[in-house]
Amino acid sequence: MNKFEEKTIQTELKYKGRIITLQVDEVLLPNGEKGKREIVKHPGAVAIIAITDDKKIILVEQYRKALERSIIEIPAGKIEPGEPPEETALRELEEETGYTTSKLQYIQSFATSPGFADEVIHLYLAENVMKLEEKADLDEDEFVELMHVSIEEMESMVSANQIYDAKTAFACLWIKNYLKEA
Repeated sequence: MNKFEEKTIQTELKYKGRIITLQVDEVLLPNGEKGKREIVKHPGAVAIIAITDDKKIILVEQYRKALERSIIEIPAGKIEPGEPPEETALRELEEETGYTTSKLQYIQSFATSPGFADEVIHLYLAENVMKLEEKADLDEDEFVELMHVSIEEMESMVSANQIYDAKTAFACLWIKNYLKEA
């Protein structure tokens, strides 16, 4: 038993959407008092570090309504019900970039916002990427622009806040170390 565990007394569903669910849990705190926790439930996602043979990283620029701005990110997407994360990774790589790979390697998983959400992103490395003859279709509400950048350019984008999300900033650090060792 974890000394900081909060036991759920009651859960109230507040919203159920296409991607997320919002619930409010009444919990018993470690000190015996009661508290409330607003929790966003998410099915999980994948993110892909795609590196070309000439050591360029494939990024996508897209508008993120929650931030009211465009940002540059590594390809990523939501896991569909019953879909294994590695299948999601390959599907998202093909849909967002028009590339595929025969070499997809799991790196690690991490929580995105553990203070209020249960979303976990599974990070993959795609090497030996190949352009698809026919690009897979994006989701109907998805608009992206493809970029191929060096690790130095990617680091500059992090410094300039063009890369603004945690998964892509983390990927930048990971890639820098990976390329040093390669």
